[in-house]
Formats: sequence, structure tokens, C-alpha cells
Amino acid sequence: MRRCLQRGFTSISMVLAFVTAAAAEAPFAYKEAMVPMRDGVRLQTVILAPVKQTKSLPILLQRRPYGVPAKAFDKVPASLKELADDGYIFVLQNLRGRFKSEGVFELSSQADLTNPKSVNETTEAYDTIDWLVKNVPLNNGRIGILGVSYDGLTAAMTLLKPHPALKALSEQASPADQWMNDDNHRFGALRLSYAFEYSVMEQSDKEKNVHFEFSVQDTYQWYLDVGPLSNLNDRYLHDSVPYWNSVISHPDYDDFNKKEASVRQLHDSPVPNLNVACFWDQEDPWGPWQIFRHSAESDPNHNNFMVAGPWSHGQWQEEKAERIGRIDYGGHDTAREFRHDIQAPFFRYYLHGNGERFNWRAKTFQSGSNTWHTYNSWPPTGAIATKLYLHSDGTLSFTEPVEGKLYREYVSDPANPVPYRMRPISPTYPGGDWRTWETDDQRFADHRPDVLTYVSAPLERDLIVTGEVAARVYASTSGTDSDLVIKLIDVYAEDAQVASWNAETGPEPGEYARSLNGTQLPIAMEVRRGRYLKSFEKPEALEPNVPSAWDIPLRDRDHVFRKGHRIMVQVQSTWCPLIDRNPQKFVASIYRAKEEDFVRATQRVYSTPTMPSHIVLPIILGAPR
Repeated sequence: MRRCLQRGFTSISMVLAFVTAAAAEAPFAYKEAMVPMRDGVRLQTVILAPVKQTKSLPILLQRRPYGVPAKAFDKVPASLKELADDGYIFVLQNLRGRFKSEGVFELSSQADLTNPKSVNETTEAYDTIDWLVKNVPLNNGRIGILGVSYDGLTAAMTLLKPHPALKALSEQASPADQWMNDDNHRFGALRLSYAFEYSVMEQSDKEKNVHFEFSVQDTYQWYLDVGPLSNLNDRYLHDSVPYWNSVISHPDYDDFNKKEASVRQLHDSPVPNLNVACFWDQEDPWGPWQIFRHSAESDPNHNNFMVAGPWSHGQWQEEKAERIGRIDYGGHDTAREFRHDIQAPFFRYYLHGNGERFNWRAKTFQSGSNTWHTYNSWPPTGAIATKLYLHSDGTLSFTEPVEGKLYREYVSDPANPVPYRMRPISPTYPGGDWRTWETDDQRFADHRPDVLTYVSAPLERDLIVTGEVAARVYASTSGTDSDLVIKLIDVYAEDAQVASWNAETGPEPGEYARSLNGTQLPIAMEVRRGRYLKSFEKPEALEPNVPSAWDIPLRDRDHVFRKGHRIMVQVQSTWCPLIDRNPQKFVASIYRAKEEDFVRATQRVYSTPTMPSHIVLPIILGAPR
């Protein structure tokens, strides 16, 4: 759940803090309060009420660890305009132990609701809302809470015990289970660079966000030179960052990690909730879908909504969102469309009592076709689960494999891992290339000797993939542990014109790099760790050279592979330094592995009638609407 400061720039509070444009009259009056919690600890809270407020208004709350504005902003920023036009009192609060808020910042999503003396993000929100309705002048008794990322987590955790005054919330890109498939892990595989750098950022200094200072420009090389993970503490942290210590101390899905997954306590939808997810979220692509699904277990009042788009983490709260990386949205400003057509009407209906209730369960901006779609259920009932097979000759097709060559193989070497993006790899924080890496052209990895590539023939018609995507790969390793990384890729046709080409001068410098000709656009990428194939709680060694079925969820998607494009799948076993290096030799804890434990291993991917490795695509027949 551990969020980057830059990410906060896209959320309400950081926009408030950093807008400096002058205006004739500030739109909001500024007040700071120290709001008491049930144990006496006080939290720094900023209240921004419209200066011309003459009637009671609802309150919109955001709770975060990144800091709150020191003064009122001079004019309403673009990202707040649609909400401000409707009229709200905005409240922003630093979490316990951050900046001027008292107490200790635990960087935790655990919520013990059986103990009335326990304090956590659920109880802190409850106490804050209780104080606000009693102490903020001219509030109408209706509270909403929203936020992106960690701020989204604090919003989502109110669902576990909502205050009666809480009438609407919007968790946006919230994590739900840190070990399973959000910020810090992918099904138990450690998200090394993110977890390390975020822990340092949030727990090194109470008064600020700290960015780890790397000694070299290429963090790929830096993490490789560190060697075994224990060296990070021995050389740099010296047990000074509690959350990093917790991560290293709990490698498996034990009680500690299960308690961190607060979503495991969620089984209904007590408050209307607008869940927001993104298809290229470099941090929390899984959490909103889990919160949506857990809330749907009991939702008789139809309070539970899902919105998803082709965004990076929090991009819909930026001033504009017309493209991601080199991929544009076909003329759409999806940020404004989201805020104007979805977010503002949602809060308007539940907090002001105006407008109409949404008549859909899910709404997505479909990549490939660049069109908005609404669905009465998710996954859509019209999607047909269809198997796309990996063949031993390197092709992909919807035809089942026949007898022939059993497998393809490659040698995975932890000493020379596949980078997760083009080198040099900049730090995760602050900003840089991290935000859009999930749309990076994958040609840098294609044809490496430790990457298998499978590719289809050019598509004869558009292929609409809407719903849950997954892979089942039959694979073996000569070692006793292994990782398997699967990438589903949209390969663009080679028929686009280079804009500046002419017969005399050729293309402008950099024009070929900007062209989408042949681009290998990732649509879904995921990793599974072999030691957890049978149990997440109790890891087991793999049997050398014995194939196993690797089930790899590739999450929810809504994408059109266009006619003339090809579908590609890449398979590899390292992804550095995004994912920590698997020694490929089974040890009790990879986090305690020694240098001599890291070994080369031969990995095989099988394609036979009895071991048909494949991707499951939820295909909707017909042309994009």
C-alpha cells in the first residue's frame, strides 16, 4: 500500500498543496485542527470550506501519509473543478505518526475490530468522521471519503465499520492484500525495488518523504551488486525501517500477512462505493477488483460499482489523461471524462441528493477501441473463455497442440537476470519512468536466450477480450525452485507511416523510436513462484525436471486486439529488480538465501495434447461497439 509522493500529486490533497497560481480571491478558507482519536492521540487535519459558503454542504474527506497543505490554494485546480462546482467542504488528514500527527506510523492495514481499544485505519476514520459532523460549521451531516492508492486504502477500510454519517466512498487503486497481488508481492514473489524503496520513503523520517539515494544510475546494476537480500539490511538499513523488517520476517502467507489483508474481513457493501482500477497500474492492479468482488458477496441495495481504464496508477486524477506512454486514447481526455461523467455524479447523487443513480455495475474505457462501455455484471455474461495455445514451434493459435516436439527450453541465470524495462532503470521514486513502464515496448526482451517468445499469425478480425484473463503453463525446472513470468502482448502491425519521412532527408531523429510500427505492447504481465504452487502458507521444493501445471491469473482486462495485429506471449524466469531473484535452489526463505544458493537452471515449457500450455481469453464475439 506504500505509495509514492509523486503519485500523491494526482490526488486531491497534493494538488491542493502544490498549486501556486494567483487569483483575485482564494476559493477556500483554511483551518487546521488536531482531531482526537479514541486513545487520545491527535491527528493533523486541514479543513477547506468555500469562502462564500451560505448553506450546509457535505464533507469530502481524504486520509493520507504524504502531508497536507500548509495553506489554502489560490484557485481551484482542474482536477478538483467538477467536485468544487457542486460544493463541498474538503478535509485532508495526515495519518497517525506522519508529519504533525501524533503517535507512531505503523504502515499497516491490519484492523482488529474485535478489540474496542484497538486503533487502526478503520477506527481512525470512524473517530474523524464523528468529530467532523459535530465540529465543522455548516456541514449537512453527509460525509464522503475518497483517495488514490494509500489514500484509497484508508477509504476502503471504512467499509469494515462505517460511521452512520458516511454516505459514499470511492476507493481508487487501493491495495487489498499486500502479499498476494498488490504493492509488495505478486503471489508471494517479492516486488523488490518497490517494497524496499517505499519502506524507506515512508518510515525513514516522520516529517518528510525520503527517497533512497542510489550510488549508481542504473538500479538494475545496483540491486544485482547488492547480492542476497540480507545485504540490504546489513549494508544500508541496519534494522531502521520497521516495515522492511516485517516483510523480510514473513516470507510466506502466514497469519501476519493474512491480517494485513483487511479485505479478507469484507463480505458486503454497507456504503455506496465507486471502485476505480487501471489496466496498466504499476502498483495496485488487483486491489480494487478484490474489494469490488468481496463487496458483491452481499449487495442487495446495489451499492457496489467498478470503473476501470487504460491508466497508470492514479492517472485519472491528473489534469489530463490523453495517453499513456506512446499509446494515445483516441482523442479522449479520460481524466476529465472520469471526473465529469462518473466521479462527480456519484458523489452528487449520494451526498447532495441530486441527479440519477448509476444503472450499471461496471464501466470501462476499452483500450484498442478507445471507447467507454458499461456492463450490467462483471465479468460480462457474453464473454466466452477461449484457450489460446502455446506451440512448440513458437507459434500461438486457437488450435490444440498435436503430438510432436514436447517442449521448448531456456537457461535461467540469476547472475544475468532479464531486466523488467530498458536499462538504465531509474529509481521507483521519485517519479521517472516507473509510472508508465507497464506499457513499455517489450522488444528489448524479445529474442533474449532466456526468454521464450510465442506469436500468432496476423489477426483476420478484431478480437475483443473482456473479463478475467489467465494462463496455465506446463513447465519444469532442473532446479528445486523457480519463477515463471508470463506476458500477454499486443504486437502492432508494421504498416504505419513514419510522419517525417521524405525521400531526401529520411525521418527526423527519434522518429522511428516514436513510431508504433511493430510495437510489442504488454496487455497483461504476471509472475508465479514455484515454491507456492501447492500452498501459499507452506512452500515446497519442486521436483527437478518434472513438469507441473502453473496457474497464473492475469487479472481483469478490456482490450481489443485490432485486425492485422498479432498476439504474443513471452515466458521468462527473472524480472529484475522488479521481482527479487529466485535462487532456483529451494531454501527455507529466499530472503535469507546466501550467495552460493543461486544457481543456473534449465526451464522447459511443454506443448502437448496432455500438457497443453495456454492462455485463457474471455472473448466477446462481434465488432467493438
